[in-house]
Amino acid sequence: MSWHPYSGRYENMQYRYCGKSGLRLPALSLGLWHSFGHVQALDSQRALLRKAFDLGITHFDLANNYGPPAGSAEENFGRLLREDFAAYRDELIISTKAGYDMWPGPYGSGGSRKYLLASLDQSLKRMGVEYVDIFYSHRVDENTPMEETASALAQAVQSGKALYVGISSYSTERTQKMAALLREWRIPLLIHQPSYNLLNRWVDKTGLLDTLAENGTGCIAFTPLAQGLLTGKYLNGIPDGSRMQREGKKVRGLTEKMLTEANLNSLRLLNEMAHARGQSMAQMALSWLLKDERVTSVLIGASRPEQLEENVQALNNLRFTDDELKRIDQHVADGELNLWQASSDK
Repeated sequence: MSWHPYSGRYENMQYRYCGKSGLRLPALSLGLWHSFGHVQALDSQRALLRKAFDLGITHFDLANNYGPPAGSAEENFGRLLREDFAAYRDELIISTKAGYDMWPGPYGSGGSRKYLLASLDQSLKRMGVEYVDIFYSHRVDENTPMEETASALAQAVQSGKALYVGISSYSTERTQKMAALLREWRIPLLIHQPSYNLLNRWVDKTGLLDTLAENGTGCIAFTPLAQGLLTGKYLNGIPDGSRMQREGKKVRGLTEKMLTEANLNSLRLLNEMAHARGQSMAQMALSWLLKDERVTSVLIGASRPEQLEENVQALNNLRFTDDELKRIDQHVADGELNLWQASSDK
């Protein structure tokens, strides 16, 4: 039986211009980092994409190595695109990235023209599309001149295989340089994708948002819930019977070492503030990011459609009082949760 999306899907979602471009992104975008590998049921993935689109979430974010195994998220998304969304391709923003290890040998990682352009071709093939809307350099590669990485991004646009280009986990200084290099090719740096949340505020400390605004570049924040800390699940430490307790390893980037007393105190304060606002802690965490109009969109993940519905409710209250912001700044310490610091500090 054919599926027909909700006709009122654009009525309640907010859309923001990405920097100084004419492209608008939904305030919430769906990241396919988790839940879209071959280890998950395709019907569950289908339900997530359908619900997201019905809610006005038009932007789906991928990378070459998303899975597991690497590449499987693009393959599964491509199948669902063909089966459910082929008629709506022009209503979608599809992004992918390249930078991390993808195939054996010296050409399967980094920021070289060889790797980036080969990876883009592979991504297009896996998804069964002729182009992506946004192609990212996924990380800084110190062994490749930025001029070379910029030339590869420019060629992706010039060849028609990407409409726009972006970067992820670049420092403020390198972001400024990449924007300048791309201008030499008459290609704008559309967007930056940093790890950014209430417990990971390197973006604020380094003035990244100011630099992005000066260059007309948008911002899409990933890990807005701090690897799950801001969901409220860990207010009292590791839950009994949880996967982390059973297996003693990290779960979606979260490790026991991150559950410091300082972080737990921050979580309890944030949870108290959220309830006073009539929000869950997760909703308030999303609202806090989106209160700044320089943040174009926030990338959310989900394993169940109900989580998407809850997250979208965050858009109902993006206003914070001066007192709320002051309490956050004074009492919520940086949790040292930037797992991508090796890239963003370079």
